[in-house]
Amino acid sequence: MMDVSQQVIDRYQNIRRKRRIRVTIALVLFVVVMSLFFQALVRVGFSVGELIRYGPQFLDALDQYFPQTTVYGIPFLDVWQYWDFIDERNLFSQAGITLAMGFAGTILGFPLALLFGVLGSGRVTPFPFNFIFRGVMSTIRAIPALVWALIYVPLGGVSPFTATMAIATDTIGNLGRLYTDELEEVEDGPIEAIETTGANRLQVISFGMLSQVHTPFIAWTLYIFEINVRIAVTLGIIGGGGLGQVLSTQQRLFQFTNMMATILVILTLIISVEIFSQRVRSYIRADEEPMGILELLKGFPQRMAESLGK
Repeated sequence: MMDVSQQVIDRYQNIRRKRRIRVTIALVLFVVVMSLFFQALVRVGFSVGELIRYGPQFLDALDQYFPQTTVYGIPFLDVWQYWDFIDERNLFSQAGITLAMGFAGTILGFPLALLFGVLGSGRVTPFPFNFIFRGVMSTIRAIPALVWALIYVPLGGVSPFTATMAIATDTIGNLGRLYTDELEEVEDGPIEAIETTGANRLQVISFGMLSQVHTPFIAWTLYIFEINVRIAVTLGIIGGGGLGQVLSTQQRLFQFTNMMATILVILTLIISVEIFSQRVRSYIRADEEPMGILELLKGFPQRMAESLGK
Protein backbone atom coordinates (compact mmCIF):
# COMPACT_ATOMS: atom_id res chain seq x y z
CA MET A 1 0.00 0.00 0.00
CA MET A 2 2.88 2.34 0.86
CA ASP A 3 4.53 1.55 -2.47
CA VAL A 4 1.37 2.50 -4.35
CA SER A 5 1.09 5.77 -2.39
CA GLN A 6 4.71 6.58 -3.08
CA GLN A 7 4.21 5.93 -6.78
CA VAL A 8 1.23 8.29 -6.81
CA ILE A 9 3.27 10.97 -5.02
CA ASP A 10 6.20 10.49 -7.40
CA ARG A 11 3.87 10.68 -10.37
CA TYR A 12 2.29 13.86 -9.02
CA GLN A 13 5.70 15.43 -8.42
CA ASN A 14 6.78 14.47 -11.92
CA ILE A 15 3.68 16.10 -13.43
CA ARG A 16 4.28 19.29 -11.41
CA ARG A 17 7.93 19.36 -12.51
CA LYS A 18 7.01 18.98 -16.18
CA ARG A 19 4.39 21.68 -15.83
CA ARG A 20 6.92 24.09 -14.29
CA ILE A 21 9.35 23.31 -17.11
CA ARG A 22 6.67 24.03 -19.74
CA VAL A 23 5.69 27.29 -18.04
CA THR A 24 9.35 28.33 -17.82
CA ILE A 25 9.97 27.53 -21.48
CA ALA A 26 6.80 29.43 -22.47
CA LEU A 27 7.91 32.48 -20.47
CA VAL A 28 11.39 32.38 -22.02
CA LEU A 29 9.90 32.12 -25.51
CA PHE A 30 7.53 34.99 -24.77
CA VAL A 31 10.42 37.18 -23.62
CA VAL A 32 12.48 36.27 -26.68
CA VAL A 33 9.61 36.97 -29.09
CA MET A 34 8.80 40.30 -27.41
CA SER A 35 12.47 41.27 -27.50
CA LEU A 36 12.69 40.47 -31.21
CA PHE A 37 9.41 42.33 -31.77
CA PHE A 38 10.79 45.42 -30.04
CA GLN A 39 14.00 45.26 -32.07
CA ALA A 40 11.95 44.92 -35.27
CA LEU A 41 9.94 48.04 -34.37
CA VAL A 42 13.18 49.93 -33.75
CA ARG A 43 14.66 48.80 -37.07
CA VAL A 44 11.62 49.95 -39.04
CA GLY A 45 11.38 53.22 -37.15
CA PHE A 46 7.92 52.52 -35.76
CA SER A 47 6.76 55.32 -33.48
CA VAL A 48 3.47 56.02 -31.74
CA GLY A 49 4.45 59.67 -31.86
CA GLU A 50 4.50 59.53 -35.66
CA LEU A 51 1.00 58.02 -35.66
CA ILE A 52 -0.26 60.85 -33.47
CA ARG A 53 1.59 63.46 -35.52
CA TYR A 54 0.31 62.32 -38.91
CA GLY A 55 -3.07 61.06 -37.72
CA PRO A 56 -5.01 64.20 -38.79
CA GLN A 57 -3.32 64.05 -42.21
CA PHE A 58 -4.42 60.43 -42.61
CA LEU A 59 -8.00 61.28 -41.60
CA ASP A 60 -8.02 64.07 -44.16
CA ALA A 61 -6.89 61.58 -46.80
CA LEU A 62 -9.73 59.26 -45.79
CA ASP A 63 -12.18 62.08 -46.50
CA GLN A 64 -10.75 62.26 -50.02
CA TYR A 65 -10.83 58.48 -50.44
CA PHE A 66 -14.55 58.58 -49.70
CA PRO A 67 -15.87 61.94 -51.01
CA GLN A 68 -19.30 62.90 -49.80
CA THR A 69 -22.22 64.75 -51.26
CA THR A 70 -25.63 65.58 -49.88
CA VAL A 71 -29.06 64.73 -51.21
CA TYR A 72 -31.85 66.67 -49.51
CA GLY A 73 -29.40 67.38 -46.71
CA ILE A 74 -28.52 63.70 -46.20
CA PRO A 75 -24.80 62.84 -46.73
CA PHE A 76 -24.01 60.15 -49.31
CA LEU A 77 -20.85 58.76 -50.85
CA ASP A 78 -20.26 60.70 -54.06
CA VAL A 79 -19.66 57.76 -56.43
CA TRP A 80 -19.90 60.05 -59.45
CA GLN A 81 -16.46 61.45 -58.65
CA TYR A 82 -15.13 57.90 -58.98
CA TRP A 83 -16.96 57.36 -62.23
CA ASP A 84 -15.77 60.67 -63.71
CA PHE A 85 -12.14 59.61 -63.23
CA ILE A 86 -12.78 56.06 -64.45
CA ASP A 87 -14.37 57.43 -67.60
CA GLU A 88 -11.81 60.22 -68.08
CA ARG A 89 -8.79 57.91 -67.83
CA ASN A 90 -10.55 54.96 -69.49
CA LEU A 91 -9.58 52.69 -66.62
CA PHE A 92 -11.36 49.69 -68.09
CA SER A 93 -8.90 49.85 -70.99
CA GLN A 94 -6.06 49.93 -68.43
CA ALA A 95 -7.69 46.94 -66.75
CA GLY A 96 -7.45 45.16 -70.09
CA ILE A 97 -3.70 45.82 -70.16
CA THR A 98 -3.32 44.42 -66.66
CA LEU A 99 -5.37 41.35 -67.56
CA ALA A 100 -3.38 40.88 -70.77
CA MET A 101 -0.10 40.98 -68.81
CA GLY A 102 -1.30 38.29 -66.42
CA PHE A 103 -2.77 36.11 -69.17
CA ALA A 104 0.15 36.42 -71.59
CA GLY A 105 2.67 35.80 -68.80
CA THR A 106 0.83 32.64 -67.78
CA ILE A 107 0.72 31.28 -71.34
CA LEU A 108 4.36 32.18 -72.04
CA GLY A 109 5.56 30.49 -68.87
CA PHE A 110 3.39 27.38 -69.27
CA PRO A 111 5.56 25.36 -71.74
CA LEU A 112 8.74 25.58 -69.65
CA ALA A 113 6.73 25.10 -66.45
CA LEU A 114 5.34 21.87 -67.89
CA LEU A 115 8.76 20.74 -69.14
CA PHE A 116 10.59 21.49 -65.90
CA GLY A 117 7.69 20.19 -63.83
CA VAL A 118 7.73 16.83 -65.61
CA LEU A 119 11.52 16.49 -65.68
CA GLY A 120 11.71 17.52 -62.03
CA SER A 121 9.70 14.48 -60.97
CA GLY A 122 11.67 11.53 -59.65
CA ARG A 123 9.28 9.24 -61.56
CA VAL A 124 10.50 10.71 -64.85
CA THR A 125 14.09 11.75 -64.28
CA PRO A 126 16.22 9.57 -61.98
CA PHE A 127 17.82 10.99 -58.85
CA PRO A 128 19.92 13.15 -58.64
CA PHE A 129 19.39 14.54 -62.14
CA ASN A 130 15.80 15.53 -61.38
CA PHE A 131 17.15 17.97 -58.79
CA ILE A 132 18.77 19.97 -61.59
CA PHE A 133 15.30 20.95 -62.80
CA ARG A 134 13.99 21.33 -59.25
CA GLY A 135 16.91 23.60 -58.49
CA VAL A 136 16.12 25.80 -61.47
CA MET A 137 12.50 26.11 -60.38
CA SER A 138 13.51 26.81 -56.77
CA THR A 139 15.91 29.52 -57.93
CA ILE A 140 13.20 31.16 -60.03
CA ARG A 141 10.72 31.00 -57.15
CA ALA A 142 13.26 32.50 -54.74
CA ILE A 143 13.36 35.71 -56.79
CA PRO A 144 10.16 37.81 -56.56
CA ALA A 145 8.45 38.88 -59.77
CA LEU A 146 9.23 42.52 -58.89
CA VAL A 147 12.93 41.68 -59.00
CA TRP A 148 12.55 39.79 -62.29
CA ALA A 149 10.97 42.92 -63.77
CA LEU A 150 14.03 44.92 -62.74
CA ILE A 151 16.35 42.24 -64.15
CA TYR A 152 14.60 42.60 -67.52
CA VAL A 153 14.98 46.40 -67.55
CA PRO A 154 17.74 46.26 -70.24
CA LEU A 155 15.15 44.76 -72.62
CA GLY A 156 13.36 48.10 -72.77
CA GLY A 157 12.92 49.63 -69.34
CA VAL A 158 10.03 48.88 -67.03
CA SER A 159 7.09 48.41 -69.36
CA PRO A 160 4.16 46.05 -69.94
CA PHE A 161 6.53 43.94 -72.07
CA THR A 162 9.16 43.47 -69.36
CA ALA A 163 6.42 43.02 -66.74
CA THR A 164 4.94 40.21 -68.86
CA MET A 165 8.38 38.61 -69.15
CA ALA A 166 8.75 38.79 -65.36
CA ILE A 167 5.36 37.14 -64.87
CA ALA A 168 6.26 34.41 -67.38
CA THR A 169 9.52 33.69 -65.58
CA ASP A 170 7.78 33.60 -62.22
CA THR A 171 5.19 31.21 -63.69
CA ILE A 172 7.90 28.73 -64.68
CA GLY A 173 9.03 28.34 -61.07
CA ASN A 174 5.66 28.44 -59.30
CA LEU A 175 3.59 26.41 -61.75
CA GLY A 176 6.39 23.96 -62.55
CA ARG A 177 6.82 23.06 -58.89
CA LEU A 178 3.09 22.43 -58.52
CA TYR A 179 3.22 20.13 -61.54
CA THR A 180 6.14 18.21 -60.02
CA ASP A 181 4.32 17.71 -56.73
CA GLU A 182 1.24 16.38 -58.55
CA LEU A 183 3.30 13.91 -60.59
CA GLU A 184 4.88 12.52 -57.42
CA GLU A 185 1.44 11.32 -56.29
CA VAL A 186 0.24 9.51 -59.43
CA GLU A 187 -0.88 5.88 -59.14
CA ASP A 188 1.47 3.10 -60.29
CA GLY A 189 -1.30 0.98 -61.83
CA PRO A 190 -1.88 2.96 -65.06
CA ILE A 191 1.88 3.35 -65.53
CA GLU A 192 2.46 -0.38 -65.26
CA ALA A 193 -0.46 -1.08 -67.58
CA ILE A 194 1.01 1.19 -70.27
CA GLU A 195 4.46 -0.39 -69.84
CA THR A 196 3.05 -3.90 -70.39
CA THR A 197 1.88 -2.84 -73.85
CA GLY A 198 5.49 -2.20 -74.88
CA ALA A 199 5.09 1.59 -74.92
CA ASN A 200 8.23 3.71 -75.03
CA ARG A 201 9.23 6.15 -72.29
CA LEU A 202 7.50 9.15 -73.86
CA GLN A 203 4.26 7.22 -74.26
CA VAL A 204 4.44 6.02 -70.64
CA ILE A 205 4.83 9.61 -69.45
CA SER A 206 2.06 10.93 -71.72
CA PHE A 207 -0.55 8.21 -71.28
CA GLY A 208 0.44 6.65 -67.98
CA MET A 209 1.31 9.76 -65.93
CA LEU A 210 0.05 12.98 -67.49
CA SER A 211 -3.33 11.41 -68.20
CA GLN A 212 -3.81 11.07 -64.43
CA VAL A 213 -3.03 14.69 -63.61
CA HIS A 214 -4.56 16.72 -66.43
CA THR A 215 -7.41 17.87 -64.17
CA PRO A 216 -5.20 19.17 -61.32
CA PHE A 217 -2.83 20.63 -63.92
CA ILE A 218 -5.68 22.72 -65.34
CA ALA A 219 -6.80 23.73 -61.84
CA TRP A 220 -3.28 24.79 -60.79
CA THR A 221 -2.79 26.73 -64.03
CA LEU A 222 -5.97 28.69 -63.37
CA TYR A 223 -4.83 29.35 -59.81
CA ILE A 224 -1.48 30.69 -61.01
CA PHE A 225 -3.37 32.84 -63.54
CA GLU A 226 -5.24 34.44 -60.61
CA ILE A 227 -1.94 35.16 -58.88
CA ASN A 228 -0.39 36.54 -62.07
CA VAL A 229 -3.18 39.10 -62.53
CA ARG A 230 -2.51 40.37 -59.00
CA ILE A 231 1.22 40.43 -59.75
CA ALA A 232 0.48 42.43 -62.91
CA VAL A 233 -1.12 45.10 -60.72
CA THR A 234 1.90 45.28 -58.42
CA LEU A 235 4.33 45.42 -61.35
CA GLY A 236 2.33 48.32 -62.73
CA ILE A 237 3.08 50.25 -59.55
CA ILE A 238 6.79 50.30 -60.47
CA GLY A 239 6.01 51.40 -64.03
CA GLY A 240 4.84 48.20 -65.68
CA GLY A 241 1.69 49.77 -67.07
CA GLY A 242 -1.99 49.11 -66.55
CA LEU A 243 -3.98 49.88 -63.44
CA GLY A 244 -0.98 49.68 -61.13
CA GLN A 245 0.77 52.51 -62.95
CA VAL A 246 -2.35 54.68 -62.82
CA LEU A 247 -2.61 54.00 -59.09
CA SER A 248 1.05 54.91 -58.54
CA THR A 249 0.72 58.14 -60.54
CA GLN A 250 -2.35 59.28 -58.59
CA GLN A 251 -0.61 58.46 -55.30
CA ARG A 252 2.35 60.66 -56.21
CA LEU A 253 -0.08 63.46 -57.04
CA PHE A 254 -1.93 62.92 -53.72
CA GLN A 255 -5.18 62.48 -55.63
CA PHE A 256 -6.75 60.12 -53.13
CA THR A 257 -10.22 60.18 -54.70
CA ASN A 258 -8.71 59.06 -58.00
CA MET A 259 -6.70 56.43 -56.17
CA MET A 260 -9.87 54.99 -54.67
CA ALA A 261 -11.54 54.93 -58.08
CA THR A 262 -8.57 52.99 -59.44
CA ILE A 263 -8.65 50.60 -56.48
CA LEU A 264 -12.33 49.89 -57.17
CA VAL A 265 -11.53 48.95 -60.77
CA ILE A 266 -8.63 46.77 -59.57
CA LEU A 267 -10.98 45.08 -57.13
CA THR A 268 -13.55 44.50 -59.88
CA LEU A 269 -10.94 43.03 -62.22
CA ILE A 270 -9.34 40.67 -59.71
CA ILE A 271 -12.62 39.48 -58.19
CA SER A 272 -13.98 38.81 -61.71
CA VAL A 273 -10.91 36.76 -62.61
CA GLU A 274 -11.07 34.84 -59.34
CA ILE A 275 -14.79 34.11 -59.73
CA PHE A 276 -14.16 32.75 -63.24
CA SER A 277 -11.19 30.67 -62.08
CA GLN A 278 -12.97 29.34 -59.00
CA ARG A 279 -16.04 28.34 -60.98
CA VAL A 280 -14.00 26.46 -63.57
CA ARG A 281 -11.91 24.76 -60.88
CA SER A 282 -14.98 23.75 -58.89
CA TYR A 283 -16.52 22.36 -62.10
CA ILE A 284 -13.53 20.15 -62.91
CA ARG A 285 -12.90 19.28 -59.25
CA ALA A 286 -16.02 17.81 -57.73
CA ASP A 287 -14.62 18.09 -54.18
CA GLU A 288 -13.91 21.84 -54.35
CA GLU A 289 -16.61 24.28 -53.27
CA PRO A 290 -16.60 27.61 -55.11
CA MET A 291 -15.96 30.63 -52.90
CA GLY A 292 -18.66 33.25 -52.61
CA ILE A 293 -18.17 36.91 -53.45
CA LEU A 294 -18.06 37.88 -49.76
CA GLU A 295 -15.29 35.36 -49.11
CA LEU A 296 -13.33 36.64 -52.10
CA LEU A 297 -13.70 40.23 -50.90
CA LYS A 298 -12.69 39.30 -47.36
CA GLY A 299 -9.47 37.63 -48.49
CA PHE A 300 -8.60 40.22 -51.15
CA PRO A 301 -6.18 42.37 -49.06
CA GLN A 302 -4.21 39.32 -47.91
CA ARG A 303 -3.93 37.90 -51.43
CA MET A 304 -2.76 41.25 -52.80
CA ALA A 305 -0.16 41.50 -50.03
CA GLU A 306 1.07 37.99 -50.79
CA SER A 307 1.39 38.80 -54.48
CA LEU A 308 3.95 41.53 -53.65
CA GLY A 309 6.39 38.80 -52.64
CA LYS A 310 5.74 36.57 -55.63
